[in-house]
Amino acid sequence: MGEQLLLKALRREKVERPPIWLMRQAGRYMAEYRAVREGTTFLELCKTPTLCADVMRTAVERIGVDAAIIFSDLLPILEPLGFELSFLPGEGPHIGNPLSTPTDLTRVNGEFDLAQLDFVFETVELTRRAVDPLPVVGFAGAPFTLASYAIEGGASRQYVRTLAFMKTFPSAWRDFLSILARSSARYLNAQIQSGAHVVQIFDSWVGRLSVEDYREYVLPATRELVNAITPSAPIVYFGSGAPSLLSAFATLDVDCVGVDWRTPIADAWQIIGERAIQGNLDPATLLAPQDVIRREALRILETVGARPGFIFNLGHGILKETPVENVEFLVKLVKNWRN
Repeated sequence: MGEQLLLKALRREKVERPPIWLMRQAGRYMAEYRAVREGTTFLELCKTPTLCADVMRTAVERIGVDAAIIFSDLLPILEPLGFELSFLPGEGPHIGNPLSTPTDLTRVNGEFDLAQLDFVFETVELTRRAVDPLPVVGFAGAPFTLASYAIEGGASRQYVRTLAFMKTFPSAWRDFLSILARSSARYLNAQIQSGAHVVQIFDSWVGRLSVEDYREYVLPATRELVNAITPSAPIVYFGSGAPSLLSAFATLDVDCVGVDWRTPIADAWQIIGERAIQGNLDPATLLAPQDVIRREALRILETVGARPGFIFNLGHGILKETPVENVEFLVKLVKNWRN
């Protein structure tokens, strides 16, 4: 049923109810996940397919969602590209050799052996077996988001180094994003070959850009990535914090656009046109009492009504402070709703 619902919704066919899955549905809000993390580092966990598949299976069984996104991270692909990746306790990802000048591009290996990421492809295979018959969602970072981490050396608030590089060295910037686009396409195609039913492209930091900068400096490489993905699996593109960019997202040849909570779902759908849409409950709502969760979820569901092509999700990942009971409540609410 889960596979049928999600894939039918992505094809904008009529379904009895919207499918639901949640970004970061296996994470720190779950005691089962925290127990696994006590015995390993985050990067070690990402590189252990049996654990990755198990934490996602546990999450799917616990909260009852209609799909399983693989447990991984956006950044492991940076390692075979030549970047020194680590995750510092309490600080998040760290790149030990960030890209600073055009000369640094000479050490970026865009032709790396995909076997260096076999642990991700094995995670896809094991997750598919663990959650069958539910669909498996693979994913990768978009060129701009990957470039931001690689240039900043980690997460950032203002992305000043990234934007300065983009404006100061536009030719090198475009070359770097093209390398990332081709690499992410190879990565996603291998996930599809390993069993992913759907792939999602995360552009987590693209909301920092103006419409003009996105169209000039980012959209060409994003389009290069999308166009290089095998057509056998639907593509979801999710750009966070970017309501002004929805019209630009609509020019991408993707099956579905993910929308965060900053834009009403009806307004977003009007902008993106005839394609599926995914979203868009504010993750902070899940910290509220359940009557508030019910009200906000029903507002989205009733707005969508019987219109085909809707996948219920959050506008970003589940917050670590979220009570797991509230997640279970939301999933049950959506699964019991009918057009």
